[in-house]
Amino acid sequence: MKKVIETIKVHKIFGEGEIAVHALNDVSIQINEGEFTALVGPSGSGKTTLLNMIGGLDTPNSGNIILNHQDIAELNKSEMTNFRQKNIGFVFQAYNLIPVLSAYENAEFIMLLQDIPKDERKERVYKLLKEVGLEGKEDNKPGELSGGQQQRVAVVRALAAKPAYILADEPTANLDSTSTKDLLDLMARLNQEENMTFVFSTHDQRVIDRAKRVIYLDDGKIVNDEQR
Repeated sequence: MKKVIETIKVHKIFGEGEIAVHALNDVSIQINEGEFTALVGPSGSGKTTLLNMIGGLDTPNSGNIILNHQDIAELNKSEMTNFRQKNIGFVFQAYNLIPVLSAYENAEFIMLLQDIPKDERKERVYKLLKEVGLEGKEDNKPGELSGGQQQRVAVVRALAAKPAYILADEPTANLDSTSTKDLLDLMARLNQEENMTFVFSTHDQRVIDRAKRVIYLDDGKIVNDEQR
């Protein structure tokens, strides 16, 4: 199997002195191409911090984070931005949609940065919006969509660019049971058919039940790593 994500003895400390919080403590993991992995644990366990480290949104105090043989801690800000744009799809709990853009425009945004041809962008976006139940909502702006619908647009934006891996922070937090099932079905299909690598940070048992691998964190340490 091809190893695409590796963290080596990663430490992350927030604050200093007596108020210092060890968010991650000597965390080492390897994730292979095509895995469908959930990072789970109680609030404050370090799962979101680890996800942010893997995505290059934060940097460790010590240790290495290697994505496709590239130690991303060595990249400067512009290099990291370029690397993320080409390789990583993000799904955030807070959606992070652009308010003045329509659902369609938000979904195609990363592909515009990647210079993907217009016809290909249109085909991918319309197909994915239909698959997540948003057919007919292409022209709606985020403020005209429910929270669950906004989350689905955010997922389409991440998937449409066909990244090497998808990093999702509580992607089902604002979805009902039907929408969650549809979304997980779509992600599972892309995982199987496109060999996309998914890493979730989640409390949602519905996501955990579908994961092929579950990494449990507590107090910034990995306490269990379960392959299924």
